[in-house]
Amino acid sequence: MRRFVLFGECLLAGLLTLALALPLVTLLPALAAGCAHIRAHVDGETTAVRAYLARFRAAFPGSVPLSLAAVAAFAVVTVDGVFLRAAVPGGAFVAAVCVMAAAALSVVLLRAAATWSPGRSWADLVRQAASRAVTGDPSGSLLLVLALALLVVITWQLLPLAVPTLGCVLMAAVAVERRYALGRVS
Repeated sequence: MRRFVLFGECLLAGLLTLALALPLVTLLPALAAGCAHIRAHVDGETTAVRAYLARFRAAFPGSVPLSLAAVAAFAVVTVDGVFLRAAVPGGAFVAAVCVMAAAALSVVLLRAAATWSPGRSWADLVRQAASRAVTGDPSGSLLLVLALALLVVITWQLLPLAVPTLGCVLMAAVAVERRYALGRVS
């Protein structure tokens, strides 16, 4: 029964994160609030919608420039991947590089969101997440890439499953960061 409750929290976190990330300038605070929601459930804290919204508001300051930069980077990678794949010899290679770049950016954003706490600078969080993703914990980053691949495949197969799967990806980000923190302590 407890696992079903966790799945319910993932569903709620995925739904709220997707809804609040739609304006695009709120991408990072929505991800941070979603990860904080999952952390709160695991730690036995409140997971009410009001608490999620409070976490979202707390994560918002300083996030807009980085959210816009992330959205712009995703747009550039997508446009490059789509147009160059069809129009340029060797375009399949370019598309593969674009997919890897999008995955790397997604991993950094998820790791930054999973470590967010009130009062932390988004620029520092992203910088530290990038360092962890590449040199500090590459195996954790690979786990997040696999979670993102699962999100893509499941969403491709049945679009409404994007909501609970997004919540599961948020849970994976929290688990990877907790795994990393435990590994550093021991």
